[in-house]
Amino acid sequence: MPAGSTLPRRALGRQLRNLRERNDISQAAAARIAETSSQTYGRLEDGRITKVTDMLLNTLANAYQTTDAERRLLLTLAQEIRTSAATGGGWWRAYADSMATNFDYYLSLEGAANWVTSWQTTLVPGLLQTREYRRAITWATSPETAPADVDRMLDMAAKRQGMLDEAGFRFEALIAEGTLHYQVGSAAIMAAQVQNLVDRSEQAEIRIVPFRAKNPAGLIASPFVLFSFPPLLTSKLQEPPVAYVEGLAGDLYLERETEVSRFSHEANMIRQVALPRSASRDLILKAMKEWQA
Repeated sequence: MPAGSTLPRRALGRQLRNLRERNDISQAAAARIAETSSQTYGRLEDGRITKVTDMLLNTLANAYQTTDAERRLLLTLAQEIRTSAATGGGWWRAYADSMATNFDYYLSLEGAANWVTSWQTTLVPGLLQTREYRRAITWATSPETAPADVDRMLDMAAKRQGMLDEAGFRFEALIAEGTLHYQVGSAAIMAAQVQNLVDRSEQAEIRIVPFRAKNPAGLIASPFVLFSFPPLLTSKLQEPPVAYVEGLAGDLYLERETEVSRFSHEANMIRQVALPRSASRDLILKAMKEWQA
């Protein structure tokens, strides 16, 4: 199998699975359409195959009654698979201007993960943000965005947060105490946001790294997210974890075991200095009262 990032392959597999299930087509029927075995097609949806032709994807797109945008997305992902294999890169960087329309690798990874660990030093993690807190961030970072586009983004964010209610999904939020005090929007927005952390503390594992932590573990690291996944549906193989780091120039997705292990180690160090969940909740409640004053 050619070397390269597994991210485009995983994304293509998930996209094909979603389109197939939307049309109520079985894997066996999809395999017949693709003129291949059920096992081979299953590996395709699992992201285990790198050689994918445009002809094959166009055939499946026809059968799945895709929109033009969905078809372009499949073909774009196939091109990214080929590019990744040719470069042999163990990591894959996605810049905003090269992303396929209406598709986000972060959302794809988040939707497939069964355990997400988020370390944040300045902002509340996305899955725990209130609508108005997120709106304030959007206006601050992208003031030229049309109000209708902002609302669509907020609707998508709200839909994502439904994952917190899903059985088998674990969200671990490791948050620096300063995040509770950095003002985003108005004081009322902050009060509601901190209240939301209290409300979500049963669904998410929210732990605060206090100002007086015994050592600076995590504070010298940039915010990052670790995605862990359940076994693949068809092959039952264990999908390797991915680390994500957001940057101004682009978003970095790391897959090499040696690189991901560094983030896993950092997360363990942060856990050691973070307050227990109950003490974290008390600290959040204190911050909420300050914002309400």
